[in-house]
Amino acid sequence: MEAILLIVHVLIAAAVIGLVLIQQGKGADAGASFGGGASQTVFGSAGAGGFLVKLTGGLAALFFVTSLALAMVAKEKAVSAGTVGLPTLPSSASEAPAADSSAPRTVD
Repeated sequence: MEAILLIVHVLIAAAVIGLVLIQQGKGADAGASFGGGASQTVFGSAGAGGFLVKLTGGLAALFFVTSLALAMVAKEKAVSAGTVGLPTLPSSASEAPAADSSAPRTVD
């Protein structure tokens, strides 16, 4: 389950990166007045802006969902392995670890 979720997560991340890179910036409309906008007729007269923005938003939402799912899977693995929580301190001096007497001492 975790492996499939991780693969889907990585594929969604790559798709979001690709979609962001192919979108035009806000200042790209100035070039269209000089004849640079002819290649956008595939998506209609309005261009690909609305479609790509909606697709990017949907994939970003899926990315967040898979991120949360991976976090929950990791937490469940940590709980089942018993590695969750901070180490406890000894409650009394008798349980405290003894000082290392073999270490050399320096005198100032």
